[in-house]
Amino acid sequence: PGDKVIPLCLPQCGECSFCQNPESNYCQKSHFYEPQNLLPDKTSRFSCKGKQIHHFLWVSTFAEYTVVPEYTVAKIDAAAPLDKVCLFGCGFSTGYGAAINTAKVKPGSTCAIFGLGGIGLSIVMGCKAAGASRIIAVDINKDKFAKAKELGATDCINPRDFQKPIQEVLTEMTGQGVDYSFEAIGHADTMIAALASCNMSTGVCVMVGELDSGSEIAIDPTLLLTGRTWKGTVLGG
Repeated sequence: PGDKVIPLCLPQCGECSFCQNPESNYCQKSHFYEPQNLLPDKTSRFSCKGKQIHHFLWVSTFAEYTVVPEYTVAKIDAAAPLDKVCLFGCGFSTGYGAAINTAKVKPGSTCAIFGLGGIGLSIVMGCKAAGASRIIAVDINKDKFAKAKELGATDCINPRDFQKPIQEVLTEMTGQGVDYSFEAIGHADTMIAALASCNMSTGVCVMVGELDSGSEIAIDPTLLLTGRTWKGTVLGG
């Protein structure tokens, strides 16, 4: 009682084979294996005016009070400023980790980030920390460009300013495509564009945004056949 904790959308039981694998950040008690709208015991602890309400990702952080599985909270330092450390629960860790842990961005490389929300901006910070030489931020909202540049973006481009697909623009800007691309929006078309914008030989594309449940993506297999790598990440790997 009284502990400060961060609710985590990706549980960590510490006992299963995934938790004990140093290269994995998934837990076999994760909601990916079960329905996300009820707690693991298949109950809902929420109600409003007598009507049952579903949970969300086992954390339900938009609620003023919540009930969560024990393994979805991490105890933190009592002195930690809550208005800042809350970002570790998903946003900052997911974006920064996508660059550092999942893509493993190398010094001197080129990167493209699709989407400049909190996660996209955290990817920009991760790419900068990793020593990327060129960080191209892509968004249809130019009002986000100043913050992106403040955090490390070297170029900011709006797809609506061009008559050609954005992957062609990025390929022309870099000569052969970027070394690393990240999709932090959650649209099928931008995921395909992000994959196509990294270079065909050694390019790595990381899927960070989440599509609607049940969605499918159709891609040209040649995009992968030539050598690109397409990876997913949750909570920054």
